[in-house]
Amino acid sequence: MTELLRFSNVRKTYPSGRSVVEALKPTDFTVKKGELTAIVGPSGSGKSTFLSLAGALLTPTEGSITIGGKEISHLSKKEQTALRLNEIGFIFQAAHLVPYLRVKDQIRFIGNLASKDKTATQKQTMYLLEQLGLTDRADFYPRDLSGGEKQRVAIARALINSPSVILADEPTASLDSKRSKEVVELIRAEVVGTERAAIMVTHDERMLDLCDHVYRMEDGLLTKER
Repeated sequence: MTELLRFSNVRKTYPSGRSVVEALKPTDFTVKKGELTAIVGPSGSGKSTFLSLAGALLTPTEGSITIGGKEISHLSKKEQTALRLNEIGFIFQAAHLVPYLRVKDQIRFIGNLASKDKTATQKQTMYLLEQLGLTDRADFYPRDLSGGEKQRVAIARALINSPSVILADEPTASLDSKRSKEVVELIRAEVVGTERAAIMVTHDERMLDLCDHVYRMEDGLLTKER
């Protein structure tokens, strides 16, 4: 399998008075095409810092981060924005849907931001709605959707630009057990079926059987469990 994301001796620190807080200790990490990797650990352990570094939302203090072999650690702001729009799909704990946009427009909006061909974006939107069982919700507003449906829309929105890497931050936190499993199964199916890579930060250890690898974060130290 081909490697999509790599951390090489990545470290992140923040100044705190006269001392330094080490949010992420020196870390080596890889995820390959077709893999869904989970990161578990207590709140404040460094999981969000890790995900923000992987998504080019933070710059490492030391080390190198690559996506598809391209160094992303020290890109300009403009380059970081383009990378996040085209190469990274974000799925958050809350769906963060725009209340005045219909489901189909929530998804098309991201494609339009990336200046994709409008006809291709429309076609891809309808394909994703079908794949995620949302075709009959295309003209609904967020207020008319269940929690699970909102999260599926968020997944479709994350996939519209065919990102190489999917980053999911507690994507099942607001869902019941049945809906949680459905959401993670959808992410896994997309990763395996299209040879993308996904990293999921989660507190829900019931979902770990659906993941290829599991890492634990404790006090900024990432260790592999399986």
